[in-house]
Amino acid sequence: MKTLCLYFLLLAMLTGLHFKPQNANPIIKQPNILFCIADDWSGDHASIYGDKTVSTPTFDRMAKEGVLFRRAFCASPSCSPSRASILTGQYPHRLEEGGNLWGSLSVRYPNYTQLLEKQGYLVGISRKGWGPGNDTIGGYKHNPAGQRYSNFEEFYAQKSPDQPFCYWFGSTDPHRPYEKGAGEKIGLKIESVQVPACFPDVPEVRRDILDYYFEVQRFDKEVGEIIQFLEQKGELENTIVVITSDNGMPFPRAKANLYDLGTKMPLVIAWKARIKGGKVINEMVNLIDLAPTFLEASGLKVPKEMSGKSLLSLLEGKRKENLEKVQFLERERHAYVRPNNLGYPSRAVRTNQFLYIANFQAGRYPAGNPEFIYVVGEYGDCDNSPTKSYMIENKHKPEVANLYTLAFEKRPEEELYDLEKDPSQLNNVIGNPTYAKELDKLRAMLRKWQKQTQDPRYINPHDTRWDSFPYYGGSGKID
Repeated sequence: MKTLCLYFLLLAMLTGLHFKPQNANPIIKQPNILFCIADDWSGDHASIYGDKTVSTPTFDRMAKEGVLFRRAFCASPSCSPSRASILTGQYPHRLEEGGNLWGSLSVRYPNYTQLLEKQGYLVGISRKGWGPGNDTIGGYKHNPAGQRYSNFEEFYAQKSPDQPFCYWFGSTDPHRPYEKGAGEKIGLKIESVQVPACFPDVPEVRRDILDYYFEVQRFDKEVGEIIQFLEQKGELENTIVVITSDNGMPFPRAKANLYDLGTKMPLVIAWKARIKGGKVINEMVNLIDLAPTFLEASGLKVPKEMSGKSLLSLLEGKRKENLEKVQFLERERHAYVRPNNLGYPSRAVRTNQFLYIANFQAGRYPAGNPEFIYVVGEYGDCDNSPTKSYMIENKHKPEVANLYTLAFEKRPEEELYDLEKDPSQLNNVIGNPTYAKELDKLRAMLRKWQKQTQDPRYINPHDTRWDSFPYYGGSGKID
């Protein structure tokens, strides 16, 4: 018997067999991470969401091979704070200067790219990473999203054979300015545009939307080129692919606003090695959930500071969707468009049926002052555009007057929208007694969240810290 045991032991050694305890976990290769983020792309503006004008074959393909989210939201509808919250998994109000546009981000807040780099990942970015803002004053040696490369091929060439990578592709599409007429030049049809109800339905606006769609399609094409490269290298199978945006379209009452056009994001997550494709998720999620998802998928511990929750169990079908889930949204200072560089602080609760917004400085103009202050131009929190110009120039027309008021004039301290009756969020029912009980409930939910997440505005709704943080952007009008 002893001789027989020695024979089998020798045979195992010669054939490379390895005996492991039955309970031992198999070694799983860490996934690559390809994070593709558009600049100012609203949710639903992809062909797979039902948009009849824009064509997004790459996004649609990844949705079919992965998971499509129908109700994803950014934490803040402004570039820098949204990107900061994605990197740190925290709400912007927890990041001090990181809660503003053209601010800074401190290294003291755990960042998923840093954590992965410490574990041996090759980390890099191309084009727009975190920002706009001061990359290094917060203690970083480069952009907080990673070391900069000219393109994905240059980045990939630096990778060791078995080294996992984490790459941030930050397009500047569909950020303005646009090439006028670009959408029509490639065959997009003006008559097929579904104009959001908060814009006048006129040819000028329809053509502006077509030019926006032109850049959405260009972003989709460039993401497709990276995915094709990964396929050729045999890397796509074990790569987590995320395609999303930082905030909504650069139009009135969208970007820099807490309405759905500003905060609802397109989102696809695919990981062929581990996630079954073709799934659609209707649960509300937030982009702050991405950092803990990446860390858990890579086998790393999620820092306790992160407010977001990993989506991995939801992606793998190990837990059911929570369709009653609530999202919390916020904004502080966007551009320098009010005297003394003041912001427009707001917080919001988004449920299945309601959107409740608390405006803490209702005496200020939500889109910036009507006159030029420091940057952009009149109503400078709204990017200059043909749509904006048309609304301002025609504000006295009956069909435009109310839309102009909703986009640019001062707002009440509280807003409440019944999304079942008013999905475009145009009719504020805050004074309607029918909604009194629901309003009290939403107010309490907001206060509880503010307390739990240590929002300074829980103690003092008129806290001035974000007004006094440095603004690192340049001055001048932007056409």
